Amino acid sequence: MEYRYKTRMVCSTEINFTLDGDRVKNVSFKGGCNGNLKAVSKLVDGMTVDEIEQKLGGNTCNGRPTSCADQLAKAVRQAYNESTQSA
Repeated sequence: MEYRYKTRMVCSTEINFTLDGDRVKNVSFKGGCNGNLKAVSKLVDGMTVDEIEQKLGGNTCNGRPTSCADQLAKAVRQAYNESTQSA
């Protein structure tokens, strides 16, 4: 299933991804640091929600309490929780 997540307090404005069970694929960011976010997208492709949450959750950026990577961790967890509640 495809998901769209509106980010908060970061340079990117949106994260799009596909969730296949607990596996995350096809991650793309709208805005933000293009090169870094393309790399993050490639690195997490095929990872589970738990793996992404463990590796990226809690990362901060420029004194902010969050980062684009942290927002991705939040996004995939929210999508996974919603998908399992509706099943």
